[in-house]
Amino acid sequence: MRTVRDVHARTVHAPAGAVGALLDRLGGADDPLFPTPVWPPMRFDRPLGVGADGGHGFIRYRVAAYEPGRRIRFDFTGGGDGWHEITVRPLGPDSCRVEHVLHSRLRPARAALWTLALRAVHGTVVEEIFDNIERAATGRVTAPVRRSPRVRLFNRLLWDRPRAVELPAAARLAHRAFPRTDFQDAWQMDLLPGMPQEPAAWEGVLRGASFPVAGRTDTEILLGEDARHLDFRASVLVADGRVTLGTVVRLHRTAGRLYFAVVRRIHPFMARLMLRRFHRRLALAAPTAGERAAARG
Repeated sequence: MRTVRDVHARTVHAPAGAVGALLDRLGGADDPLFPTPVWPPMRFDRPLGVGADGGHGFIRYRVAAYEPGRRIRFDFTGGGDGWHEITVRPLGPDSCRVEHVLHSRLRPARAALWTLALRAVHGTVVEEIFDNIERAATGRVTAPVRRSPRVRLFNRLLWDRPRAVELPAAARLAHRAFPRTDFQDAWQMDLLPGMPQEPAAWEGVLRGASFPVAGRTDTEILLGEDARHLDFRASVLVADGRVTLGTVVRLHRTAGRLYFAVVRRIHPFMARLMLRRFHRRLALAAPTAGERAAARG
């Protein structure tokens, strides 16, 4: 077993009480600190307090100690051995020190993963939390952290992947596109906090496909075209905290069936690729949690 201890600290020029109040919102619906949507949000099975279970992404932990406005300690669960803790200590009436400490004992395989990837990602996430604390508490960040090429690579590799679903009933434009449908599929991803909720922002999923807009509602955009061998429609639905890319196809004659027999083997890969790539692009372009908190005042 290898013992890992990782410490990050920053002086914030704001009262400890103001920073502590931000800390108390960690993991909540209006969390101003955890760096979403670039990283998976911190979520718990109950309000922040001792015993709350949750984590972010594949990292799982439980709240072991909680002193409102001052300190939160998380014990790793799911096979993890160790803890991480964030504290706020006053330095004077208008400044405080925020510190994050991780202490863990790792088996050889996990220790190698820590050295190769997790340490860099962990350090970046913690520093982005500190950036959001500064931004939300003072309105600016003195020296914002930059994601290294290694961190950007692992962010891309670890990004969530679309899952196959039934075409949602809410995709009414797609369901009504044809009186008869010979093929349909749908791929879906969860929206992360801070990502756009308007379907127009997601129209770029089909960027490069110069197809006309066939319909539009408050939650759905439908693009498509009719051809001699087949008619198709692509639907982008943004509803219930998810974005869904759906396709419906109507085939004509033997030529259409032969053509689509080939295309349908490539289509799922391309649909997943387009949705996942654009999902990450919008997340990277979205305002940070600190910027959203500052905008809310």
